[in-house]
Amino acid sequence: MSDITIPGARIRSFIERIENLDNELAELNEQKKEVFAEAKGEGLDVKILKEIIKLRKQDKEERDERETLLDLYMRAIEAPPPEKVAKAA
Repeated sequence: MSDITIPGARIRSFIERIENLDNELAELNEQKKEVFAEAKGEGLDVKILKEIIKLRKQDKEERDERETLLDLYMRAIEAPPPEKVAKAA
């Protein structure tokens, strides 16, 4: 075997810190679920709240581009197929 020593205490420290962060994340996620449940209890649509949160994370330019593409795609699928336009003419 080699003479390399593994710093077990240092490794354990990293692992414990990560485990603590995982626990904190789980607690925060639980609190987040409680807030959404409270909002739902007051009659708010949770899906819409989540969409607003997602949009607020984007900058205005990114949001505008997304809305433009969404509008473009929606108009494209609502337009009559080319073969129907050709038959009508």
